[in-house]
Amino acid sequence: MSATTRRRFLQATVALTTATIGAPAAMASGARPAGGAAAPRAPGAPPSRYGAPSPFEAAVSRVGFVSMPGAPASGASRTPLEQLEGTITPTSLHFERHHSGVPEIDPSAHRLVIRGRVNRPLSFRVDDLKRYPLVSRQHFLECSGNSAALVAPVAVEQTCGEIHGLVSGSEWTGIPLRTLLGEAGLAPGARWLVCEGADAGRMNRSVPLAKAMNDGMIALYQNGERLRPENGYPLRLLLPGWEGNIQVKWLREITLTSEPAMTREETSKYTDLRPDGIADQFSFAMGVKSVITHPAAGLAMAGPGWYAIKGLAWSGAGAIRGVEVSVDGGRSWRSAQLDGVVLDRFLTRFRFDWEWQGQESVILSRATDSAGRVQPSRPAWLAEHGPSFNYHCNAIQAWRISRSGKVGNTYVEA
Repeated sequence: MSATTRRRFLQATVALTTATIGAPAAMASGARPAGGAAAPRAPGAPPSRYGAPSPFEAAVSRVGFVSMPGAPASGASRTPLEQLEGTITPTSLHFERHHSGVPEIDPSAHRLVIRGRVNRPLSFRVDDLKRYPLVSRQHFLECSGNSAALVAPVAVEQTCGEIHGLVSGSEWTGIPLRTLLGEAGLAPGARWLVCEGADAGRMNRSVPLAKAMNDGMIALYQNGERLRPENGYPLRLLLPGWEGNIQVKWLREITLTSEPAMTREETSKYTDLRPDGIADQFSFAMGVKSVITHPAAGLAMAGPGWYAIKGLAWSGAGAIRGVEVSVDGGRSWRSAQLDGVVLDRFLTRFRFDWEWQGQESVILSRATDSAGRVQPSRPAWLAEHGPSFNYHCNAIQAWRISRSGKVGNTYVEA
């Protein structure tokens, strides 16, 4: 934004603030200013054993709860992206995706076994793992089914979180997987890991050895505290930048093999059906993506004036290099400002200052990552993948703002 435009923005902000709260009243010399709210006369609540949000923020909760018909334990809930700021998702609002519900696991009885094509099979107690040197990394986690609503032929009437909330950002702390595999010793022919969880469905996936040795992690902590049960307590697999389903929760077993196991989750599920009818397997990495979280569906504008268009961008192939914003339905694009430190395979905040004059508008964002990949338009994404493709949707999201200020989902067919 130019210096002149920024000056106008600040002037408009000051004018709006003055008009809203009024000019400060003159004070007599030595007079004590009145507080903005009456101070309580009685002491407040004492310290608590575990913090909780203010009761006035009760509306900020997970959204978009979906369960499989007849199987309520197999379902998902989503992060309310439009109600949050920053890049670290509160653990209690991190999205959920379960295939057989959340198991209750006693960490003293849990074991992680490494076996198969190794020189020395190993079994670890949770307390054993906690004694290892730990590393911390900030990475996003995204379900490959996130944003699948954009494949629908008609734009769905859902909030930003309901459409795109199967993504969250956390600080993960644990043990590099190569440390434990190094102790077990890789036997000849070891090229894959088959990782299995301790849920009722024994959810498992095949992982290339190269990825595990590069940046795979056994995560024990999330955002500074022990993993929550819904996020894999007492330990889970973390594979930065890859689809959520392969990052097995409640991890109990790692088997080294020469070939992938061709499990249910990588044959009948989590495969990518192409327009020619052939399905791709093992398309692990998540694409470059962005979404405007404010203004967004589920919110409304408070009248003409200056607004900060804000959102999130991320990529499974590296860091975000830039984000562009369009306020005219994609006819023109301008660079947005990236906020904070831009990290590899993590959420990045962006903002774009915009003066809305009350006209009907369509706003979009488009991200580019450090690998040079550019987020595709929805028509381009559908042309490449077809309407039966339900995973890895990273198409550009368009929000329509009506003259009344209501924001909703829409499609731009260009």
